[in-house]
Amino acid sequence: MTAHEQYASVRYLVDDVQAAIDFYTTHLGFTLNMSAAPAFADVVRGPLRLLLSGPASSGARATPADTAGPGRNRIHLVVDDLDAEIARLRDASLPFRSDLVTGPGGAQILLADPDGNLIELFQPARRAAEPSPATA
Repeated sequence: MTAHEQYASVRYLVDDVQAAIDFYTTHLGFTLNMSAAPAFADVVRGPLRLLLSGPASSGARATPADTAGPGRNRIHLVVDDLDAEIARLRDASLPFRSDLVTGPGGAQILLADPDGNLIELFQPARRAAEPSPATA
């Protein structure tokens, strides 16, 4: 399996590649895989390869002008303790774009990166047979 087959890749268009690298590596547990800043970088978390394309990158140049703003799509990151993640990220003064939402599948909240791209932090609901994190 090649490196490209190991990952699902998502491209986010950003204004400042270095600021995006700093955001994802400092706050969300990504590691820097490759940087050609200020044009491009990619960061990795598990099987997700996030392509950060600045204005000078070929990925950004290929994007039609009428789709320049961040969209309603988002990456989805599963966390073990959503309340702790929210507290940690609020302490870092990061901008949340929604309130905490809970449902039968779990709980989620939306965070924005420096360019307004959305990140969904999600904690699945525990199933009856699963121990709680405190008792596991």
